[in-house]
Amino acid sequence: MLGWEKLDPLRELFLRTLWAYLGTPYIWGGDDPSGFDCSGLVIEGLKTIGRVPREFDTTADGLYRKFLPGAGAWPTPSDLAFRVASGRAVHVEAVAMLENETAYTIGASGGGSRTNTPADAWKQNAYVRVRPLEWRAHHDWVICSLI
Repeated sequence: MLGWEKLDPLRELFLRTLWAYLGTPYIWGGDDPSGFDCSGLVIEGLKTIGRVPREFDTTADGLYRKFLPGAGAWPTPSDLAFRVASGRAVHVEAVAMLENETAYTIGASGGGSRTNTPADAWKQNAYVRVRPLEWRAHHDWVICSLI
């Protein structure tokens, strides 16, 4: 599925967890199936594979600091993609797949601090989605290995 045949089973499970929430509303501070923000979605996947404890909670920047030692140049499916501004991560997604040298990411996006309900999310077109990483090349992205 999606070029994952060669993935470590934990990487595949991480991605399957995120794909299960495709279309879920973006909710600021959300960390469950009723709505996720960017870090909440990634943390849900990390909890599934035991990379963080059950009670773990942090921001995109907190995840960036945790996984930065694994920074690399070319992404692998399940790697974390951080949008960085002024040395801080302001958004996080996961590399979902690679196709013809294009990396696609999955993440909760489109919302912000005023996206507090599913109705807000629908009005703002904010939800868990897949997009090509190059499509948003005007941002500085750092790729960090999940495992």
